[in-house]
Formats: sequence, structure tokens, C-alpha cells
Amino acid sequence: MCGIVGYVGSREAAPVLLDGLARLEYRGYDSAGLALVHRRKVSVRRTAGRVEDLRDLLDRGPLHGRTGIAHTRWATHGEPSERNAHPHTDTSGRVAVVHNGIIENADALRAALTARGVALSSDTDSEVLPHLVAEALQAGAGSLAEAVPAALTHVEGTYGLVVLDARAPEELVVARNGSPIVLGVGDGEMVVASDLAAVVRHTRQVVFLDDGELVTVRADGIEGSTRIAPTTVDADTGDYALGGHPDFLAKEIAEQPDAIRRALAGRLDTRFATTRLGGLDLDPRDLRGVRRVLFLGCGSAYYAGEIGAGLVEELARIPAAAEPAGEFRYRNPVVDPECLYVAVSQSGETADTLASVQELRRKGGRVIGAVNVIGSAIARECGSGVFLHSGPEVSVASTKAVTNMAVTFAMLAILLGRVRDLSVADGRRLVAGLQSLPGHVAEILERDGEIAEVAKRHAGASSMFFVGRTRCRPVAREGAQKLKEISYIHAEAYPASELKHGPLALVTPDMPSVVLVPDDELLAKNVGTIEQIRARGGPVVAVTDATLPGGLADDVLRVPRTEPELAPILLAVPLQLFARHLAVALGRDVDKPRNLAKSVTVE
Repeated sequence: MCGIVGYVGSREAAPVLLDGLARLEYRGYDSAGLALVHRRKVSVRRTAGRVEDLRDLLDRGPLHGRTGIAHTRWATHGEPSERNAHPHTDTSGRVAVVHNGIIENADALRAALTARGVALSSDTDSEVLPHLVAEALQAGAGSLAEAVPAALTHVEGTYGLVVLDARAPEELVVARNGSPIVLGVGDGEMVVASDLAAVVRHTRQVVFLDDGELVTVRADGIEGSTRIAPTTVDADTGDYALGGHPDFLAKEIAEQPDAIRRALAGRLDTRFATTRLGGLDLDPRDLRGVRRVLFLGCGSAYYAGEIGAGLVEELARIPAAAEPAGEFRYRNPVVDPECLYVAVSQSGETADTLASVQELRRKGGRVIGAVNVIGSAIARECGSGVFLHSGPEVSVASTKAVTNMAVTFAMLAILLGRVRDLSVADGRRLVAGLQSLPGHVAEILERDGEIAEVAKRHAGASSMFFVGRTRCRPVAREGAQKLKEISYIHAEAYPASELKHGPLALVTPDMPSVVLVPDDELLAKNVGTIEQIRARGGPVVAVTDATLPGGLADDVLRVPRTEPELAPILLAVPLQLFARHLAVALGRDVDKPRNLAKSVTVE
């Protein structure tokens, strides 16, 4: 996903736009640009690189104007370059557009425009938009609000877009179809953005556009199809500031004890040894009617769903599984009316997950959301679900949101189990275990220095294995994902039982293995796995809450002991710290890993 900011009001727009882009740079950072209207003329500045490069460009040649749009890009069509950066304009320079999403019929539209004599100047799909809007204006559209929908009738694909017109300098036209847009309602000004991070410095009164909506935004309000009253959001600029931490990844890892407390607040029922998840809108009879659970997510959300599926099967004794949402949406799934589908997404805007929700609703499936952003598309589409309460997450690599997903799914599993055969004693034991999690995570964070030293010792590795069994298999997958995405070291995750069926051939003294060893009924088998790796000269980092034989592993990362079913949640935290410190040792930008964006709102 890329970052969009728009402004109309009484202030100079450029500082507002640049500040908004800086707060959205985790959404896209290969190029940046802005366009301002001043004296009925559109002026554009664009650059390859990051927002700071754009700021330097404007310092050398300031632009003026009280209405403007800006964009920070994550390339999908065309290489990162100045010519492919947004905003894009029509040939005359009258219309300027910033766009998130993908125009699926862009090739056909580009060919048609070229045949009509339009000289295209970029390789992007987005550039067709200002030309189509300009053609609609030339064909007789009476206003920008009429021209934009006329242009969009030719477009197939997804978009969140903001359009300005030099001849209508006091308004912006905003449209959404599959890519998030939020409108910040200020005092005599409006801020448009693809994310709350660019809005909350100016106002907490926001309107979330729905798919298919198109509005005209002026300093004094909104005109168009939306009938949604502004919502007050619980966020402020401090949520998007480093607060003394070296990077947002470190900040968000450190925030996990408080994030877990928020997720648990008001949801633990110690009297009846169960949990309360009122947002599900399911009474005990409905819960008893659930015969299967399927978690749908992408990336880390999918791995959290695998943890959730294991918990549901173990505690509620009903079949459960997790599936990548991008695969589910395309395989014409059989929708089971007795299945509870759980759509998992930090942003609540993940394109594949949202499309899966829409498919399920069309086919009569019962689907709930587990998201971290109130008012997000998945939350609105589902209508019911569980808010993760992680707080805003800026670093591209998700940490506290994934932890809160696992905690939330543990509560769901307990709830489903207690209306079935999970005993009061086990319910009480697990509820107490959940209550202890924030303190246990804080203990792990206190060992940050020790984990950093272990990570530095392995920074020279070119590849690693992450190994986990049963409950810890998805934790191994998430650990490998974290290492890959922020350090660029190749990593693979395997079930411990699968090592001898092929992967052991790759074990050498240069191939470290990170092995998850919970103190559970399979402890002896996990110890045997480590012995197999060591017998072939492979270095081992053991992550454990057990007492292991001396000298078994080269390095041991310890976590506090908790209930066996909840151990995966704790065992995942050292892997976050391990990946971060290893990446820092290699000089990586841990908040903005190459080729990745925070929220994937395109395929």
C-alpha cells in the first residue's frame, strides 16, 4: 500500500502534506510527491527516494497553496523513479491525481489514450486517471464531482484516490473502491488520508469512506454519497512517535505487555472460568452450534490463525484450521453454514482477506472479524467480531498485533470450550494463565540484552532453520517470517518431525537452527530433534521454558513457564527480539524493509 494525504483549508498546505507523508512513510517509501493549487494553477514536485528528499526539494523551491494532495509510493507498476512518482497530471496540467490500488485494465486504457493522441509520461497504471478525468471535463462534465465518476466508469480494479482541479481550487474529490480512505474533519479544514496516522495530529473526528463512495471535500465539510456521522477515534500523535525508542519495531515490541492488558481488559470471567467476547454477537446457543472454525489471514495474521486453530481444536474439541486468505478467495470454497469463519487482519484493509469476507457473505457464511482498526473495511463488512486493542502499529513487521491476535484466539478457544466440555478447573487454569501473560512478556523483554548478544553471534549466517512441533509449528513459521522480512536472511520453518524427511540434508556448521522447546508432553522428542541437528554439526539456538540438559544447545533463550496451551504466545516474543537485533547488526532499516509495505491493499 502507498500513502495518500490531501488537505483543503486556510493554512499553507505543503507543511501539512509533508508531515502527513512522513507519518505514512511506512506505507511506501520508494518515491514521493505533492501537488498544490495556487492562483488556479497546479504545481507538482516529485522525487525518487523518501519524504525527506521531497522536503529538501521544496526547501530549494517552495510551493504555495491552501489545497493540495501528496503521495508516498510503494511501486507496483513501473520502477521507483521520479517519472513514476505521484501525483500524476493530465497533459494540460489542470487535473492532478494520487491513487492507491491497481487499475486492472490499465494496459487497454493506456493504449486507447495513446491512440487518441495523449502523450503518457510514466509506466504506471495510475496515470490513466487524470487523463480520463480531463477528458470527462472536456466532454461537458459540469464539475469535478461529475467528471471523476464519469472517468471511473472506464476503470476496472481497486482505488483510493484524491483528485484536484486547477479551476476548482477550494475542493478535492475523493473516491474509494477497495483501498482505504479516511476523512479528518477539522475546524475549518479537512485532511484526507489513507491512514489515521496522517490525520490524528489535526483532528480525531473522522469519516471512513465505504467502497463505492465518492465525495467532494471542502474546508467547511463533505458533500456526496456518504451519510456517516464523524466518529471520534482513540488515537493521538504520541501513538505514532518513537518516544525515546531507536525504531518503531523496538517500541512496538516493548509495548506488548500493555497491549495484552488492553486485549484482556473486561474479557476474563473469573467467576465462571471463561471469557467474554461481546463483539461476536453470539449467545451460548449460537456458540454450541459452531461445528468448525476456519481462520483466514495473510502473512503473520495467517500464522496467528494457525495458533488459534490449534487452540480451538485442543480446548473446544471441534475441527479448526487456518488458510491463506488469498488462496481461499480463488478456490471456489464450499461454505459451511455451521462453520465460524474468522477474518484476521491488523489493518482491517488487507485486500485478499476483505475479498474472502465478501465472498463468504455472498454465500451465506458466518464470518467475524479480528482486526486492530475500528472502522476498517473488514470490520464494517463483517459487522461483528473482536477488536485487538494493540494500538497503532507503524513498523512494517507486525509484533504486538500478532501477539494480541494469539491472545484473542486463546480467549475465543476458551469461550468455545466452556460451552462444551472444557472443565471449570481447566477454564480457571487458562484464565489465570492469560492474566499472567503481560508480566511474563515483561520478563522476556528484560532479557533484551542477552538476546541481542545471541543474535549478533549469528549475524553472519546466510540461512537459518526455525523448528517447532505441534503447538509451536506456527510460531516457527512466524519467527522465520520476521527474520526474512527485516534482516533479508533466508529462513525456513519446519515441523520438527519433518527434518529427517529432507531438510537435514542442509544442516551444516554454517546453518543455525532456532528450535522451540516448550516444557510439555513432547519435551523429550524436541530434545531428540536438537541432538539430531547437533550430530550433523548444526548450531542450535533453543527457545524454551524447560530445563534442558547442559550443553545441549549452543545458545538458550529462556521464557517464563506458563500453561502449556499458552506457551506459544511467550515463545514467539524472543523470536521478535532475535530478528530485530540480528537485522540491526546487519545495518538494516528494520521499520521499512525493502519491497514491503505495512498494509497490502492490492494483490
